[in-house]
This record gives sequence, structure tokens and C-alpha cells, in this order.
Amino acid sequence: MLTEKLNWRYATKKMDPTRPVAEDKVAQIVEAIRMAPTSSGVQPFELLVVKNPEVRARLRAAAFDQSQLTDGSHVLVFAAWDNYSAERLDAVLAQNEAVRGENEGLRAYYDRLKSMYLPRDAGTNHDHAARQAYIALGFALAVAAELEVDSTPMEGFDADSFDEILGLKDKGLHAVVILPLGHREAEADWLLPMKKVRKPLDELVTEIA
Repeated sequence: MLTEKLNWRYATKKMDPTRPVAEDKVAQIVEAIRMAPTSSGVQPFELLVVKNPEVRARLRAAAFDQSQLTDGSHVLVFAAWDNYSAERLDAVLAQNEAVRGENEGLRAYYDRLKSMYLPRDAGTNHDHAARQAYIALGFALAVAAELEVDSTPMEGFDADSFDEILGLKDKGLHAVVILPLGHREAEADWLLPMKKVRKPLDELVTEIA
């Protein structure tokens, strides 16, 4: 069951550099990210799958020397749009119409989106886009666990440095969260033997009947 795999997963602190993640498993994780829901189906982020060891070493230096970036075999970088624009939303509409055919109702819907999004400041729009990337991050974590691929979601990195290393600013993107993938080095990971700590249901959940 997925819930059992979620109990198996943890934020892996020490990955085994001799055990790269199989590319078919990475592809399944990436596909889960692609299939994740986003507000109005806009998918306002891009995903970078970084395998190059030299690039990952530079990213590690910009991530407070966290070893998972180089001991793991892949680093997923979620980069959200820096802002919404008419061109970006029109491209989403065009893709929808290419798949589903022309639809006046759909055009009206995206016109309403533009009337809502475009007057807002860039910071508000970027924050909204980043929240969509986090939905996809959740799907990635769940599928990685199901495949018994270890992962560590991270916000502890210098996002501006990541943008520079990966050339994101020129693409109108900003790194918001990263996910190194690998396999745990069980004997060397101090966190692995510790019990998982989560709030009990009665503290987390309020049921309204």
C-alpha cells in the first residue's frame, strides 16, 4: 500500500554514491510530476533533471554543502514562472485547443484568468506559480516512495545562485524547491534508525459531519 511506502520514506540524509537511481524509475517520477494537477491546468513551472556531476557539484556549493546533491544521482529542480503573462496563458489555451478543439467557453475561461492574473504584481503571481510546483513535488515524493527511491525535499539552497548556474532567469523562471534522488546509505545515515514523528490524527484532523 502507498501508505506503507510513505512510512518507509524519510528525508534521506546520506545517500550511497555507488547506487544511482535507474533511469526508468526517474522517468516514472518525472511523469508523475507532469501529470500532477495545477490551478486551471496552467502548469506554471518547469522541471530540470540534473545528472551532470560537475553541475551538481556547483549546485551543492549553493545548497550549503548538502551531500545529497552529489551522493545521489539526480537532482530535480522545480522552477516556477517569475510572472504570468498574456503570452504564457495564450500558449496554455493553444495547447488545450490543439488537443480538444476550439471552444469558445474555454477561450472565455482563459480570458477571465488573464483579467485576474495580469493586473497582479509579479511577486503575487510567482508565489501562486510556486504553490503549483509544490503540488507536483508532493506527487514526486509519493511516486519515489512507491518505487523505493530515496529523496530529500529541500528549500535550503541559494535560489539566486541556482538560477545563475542553470540559466533560469533568462527563461523567466526562479528555482523554488529541489529534490535530490538516490538510495540511502543505511549504515551512515543518522536519521534512518529514528522513528517517524507525525501529529496524531486527533490533533491534525477536525472532522465536520
